[in-house]
Amino acid sequence: MDILLLGPNGQVGHELRRLAQPLGEVTKMGRSEVDLMQPEQIWTAVEETQPDVVLNAAAYTAVDRAEEEPDRAKKVNAEAPRILAKATREVGAWLVHYSTDYVFDGEKRKPYTEDDQPNPVNEYGKTKYEGEEAIRAVSGKHLILRTSWVYSDRRSNFFRTMLRLGEEYRQGEHDRLTVVDDQIGNPTWSGWIAEATVEIVRTLRKKGLSGDFVGTYHLASAGQTSWYGFAQRIFSQFGYDEVEVEPVPTTEYPTPATRPKYAVLDTTRLQETFGLTPPSWAEQLDVLWNCMNE
Repeated sequence: MDILLLGPNGQVGHELRRLAQPLGEVTKMGRSEVDLMQPEQIWTAVEETQPDVVLNAAAYTAVDRAEEEPDRAKKVNAEAPRILAKATREVGAWLVHYSTDYVFDGEKRKPYTEDDQPNPVNEYGKTKYEGEEAIRAVSGKHLILRTSWVYSDRRSNFFRTMLRLGEEYRQGEHDRLTVVDDQIGNPTWSGWIAEATVEIVRTLRKKGLSGDFVGTYHLASAGQTSWYGFAQRIFSQFGYDEVEVEPVPTTEYPTPATRPKYAVLDTTRLQETFGLTPPSWAEQLDVLWNCMNE
């Protein structure tokens, strides 16, 4: 099996670099090889590699900056996936594309299913949903995997920010820390997202890469928590028990981009289709702890 991995240096892409190797020949192309702002580079990459599967882990993920750069976010998150879907359809390849819980408005109070109508409340979410719709409109072989609150031990994300703040607290730079407690989601480790993706691709291969699995799936951890609850667990798990953290409402931590208050994803379809049982968000954090201390 020939695989083209786009975005190999991101949180999920970095994990896929290693985990996807047993699937076959993996060609990794970062921004220097394929700039998603340049449509011709997308076509060229797919035509030259002739992959069986394209794993698109590349995206514009700066949620707040997208409010100031909506055109750039749209080109990367909406227009590039449309071109990629067309290119993969031309060569008969599968496109595995990652999306986000931020396509929803957060007004619901039970986990979102794939049948719930998206209604994004920020530019990032809007462009990601437009990317989804563009892929579906092309009607090629595709999987859209929506995930939630992605974190890892690399790049910029909530997990690493908490570790930095915990260390600063220990050094006396903060008297207390405040974290939002009225936004709820499924913190999901990038390592598990990559592991699950590999299992999904294995299932596709077993079925002869047929189009039976085309569709949208929620790929996120089990359970739910707030940013505050997530922060507490991080401080406890990673040795910052002395940190005093106080829960605050979103109104006390304004950001350029509105966040959905409730963004928990229901993964029933994923479980029934691919036989995957997501570990809880706390279990995933434990696994990351073990990986970082091996």
